[in-house]
Amino acid sequence: MLTKIREKAQGAFAWGILIIICVPFALWGIQNYLDTGKEPAVATVGDKDFYQRDVNNAYEQYRQSLQGVSIDEEILKAQALEKLIKDEVLLQYAYKAGLVASDETTREFITSLPYFQVDGKFDDKRYKALLSAQKMSSAEFVGRIKNALIMEQFQQSIIDSSFATQYDVESFFKIQNQQRDAEFLTVAYQKQAQPSDEEIAAYYQQHQDLYQTPEQVSVQYVELALEDLAKNIQVTDEKLKAFYEDQKGQYTTPERRKISHILFAVNDKVTDQQALEKAIKAKSELANKDFAVLASEVSDDKLTAKSGGDLGLFNAGDMEKAFEDSASTLKLSEVSEPVKSAFGYHLIKVTELISGEVKSFDSVKSELAVAYQKNQAENAFYEAGERLTETSFENPDNLQPVANALNLKIKQTALFDRDKGELIAADEKIRNAAFSEEVLQGNNSTPIELGTDRLVVLRVLEHKAAAVKPLQEVSSQVVSALSAEKAKKQALESAQKIKERLLAGESIQSVAAENKFAVKKLTGLARNRNDVPVELRQGIFKAAKPVGDKATVFITELASGEQAVVSVSKVQEGVMSADDKKQLPLAIKNIGKAFGQADFNALINSLQAKADISVKTPK
Repeated sequence: MLTKIREKAQGAFAWGILIIICVPFALWGIQNYLDTGKEPAVATVGDKDFYQRDVNNAYEQYRQSLQGVSIDEEILKAQALEKLIKDEVLLQYAYKAGLVASDETTREFITSLPYFQVDGKFDDKRYKALLSAQKMSSAEFVGRIKNALIMEQFQQSIIDSSFATQYDVESFFKIQNQQRDAEFLTVAYQKQAQPSDEEIAAYYQQHQDLYQTPEQVSVQYVELALEDLAKNIQVTDEKLKAFYEDQKGQYTTPERRKISHILFAVNDKVTDQQALEKAIKAKSELANKDFAVLASEVSDDKLTAKSGGDLGLFNAGDMEKAFEDSASTLKLSEVSEPVKSAFGYHLIKVTELISGEVKSFDSVKSELAVAYQKNQAENAFYEAGERLTETSFENPDNLQPVANALNLKIKQTALFDRDKGELIAADEKIRNAAFSEEVLQGNNSTPIELGTDRLVVLRVLEHKAAAVKPLQEVSSQVVSALSAEKAKKQALESAQKIKERLLAGESIQSVAAENKFAVKKLTGLARNRNDVPVELRQGIFKAAKPVGDKATVFITELASGEQAVVSVSKVQEGVMSADDKKQLPLAIKNIGKAFGQADFNALINSLQAKADISVKTPK
């Protein structure tokens, strides 16, 4: 289950788990720990209340997960609230159904997260420090993870229980491989007369949202960089020698062993016990026989038997663990007892030992200096990061104490908007933090991680709200948009008249000839034909099947802005191709998964419809 969540992250709640891990340390800040006082709930699900700060945090999580996709803020906030509600509905249902995430499962998941690891291993000190920096208890964090795991477990149980039959797959390919015949003509925009001043003014008033300067901010910030800390690390021979002794293993060539083996394979004809008995018997024969000779006579590894069982130099990780453990402990010329592997039983002999070698201090001094500076800087960076977080938290309305505590310069940016900026503001994480509600209210941001070696805390220096541009500044844009709108309307009216004539029984060729339009034919059109505009192709396959000789007629707008009048005259049902049949197991799996996701969505909608939910319009 945990591996599936980590690797696929495909479900609504797998997404939620990743959000819990990746986003909270930029969101669970001061607001979450202030007394709610008499703050009214914006939504209630059963006995669970959600407050405005919950919606704001969910909004920030949602927005960051969309990675720069432009969506109206109010729409996104509504979607974030809807997700909070759906998650809570499901969680309450899952609890009633008796689903749990055990302490062991939760612990395994948390300790596997790179966020809490140092050198690939879970680090309890880092874990506690990160939670402490956010004023969050381990119990609270574990509770959040448990909830997310329970929801993911429930979702997967629904999806994994669904399946597709052979009939379902055949029906799918029948539709997927369908071919259609169609004809179409296009009605292009016609040049329009110059709009009147009154029309221009009216259009401008009705569409002011199209002619706004975007909301902008400039920020002050302090930046803690590992590279800067490394420059200040003083290197002396004394320090390097101490570091060399501590890290000597890094500069040591490990001992290497040349080994030979005799394999007694386990297969359809030889049982495990029989192979073991053969190995024991061969071991006894070595008292009077050379190992290489015996290997050439009885080893089932025919490739190495020719060379006396020689496997060459042995490196850690080359063999199975049991084989490696035995080979690593044998003395020179010693033969092992029978060792079990996936192939059978082995007798192993070390034929040569190449001693390990420690590189001298002088030979690695320059390399050592770089490693020492990096090591010391990483330790300093970690400690400074904790101070950065604490000082910023204790002084939420000022960067100067942070700068003083860490000897950092306060820098500032030019104005930038939510979608683009220059220099440090080119980073989406910086823009997201700068436009977060907490920062716009005058607080410092929580530390922002830029890669693994930079931490930034920022605050707003200047905030410019979105503003409507004067008409005289955008008049040419208004005229262009108004003309295009009128042209589109006229083209659509013309297309509608043509459609009515076709439905009345006139042929598309005669109507086209009368209006000097060209008719294009599409014969045997397949869904994957890429030389046909996608909107046209999709429209043709969405259209109802023609009844008898009566074609199906519809209008669709092309990407060019032209209106296409389309007549679908024939539908040929698809069949499974040879390639489709080869992909049948995968198709059954994927279609079953799609059925499962549909079942899950239907269940959530049903639970939500029955749940006791009250919602007030969030700010």
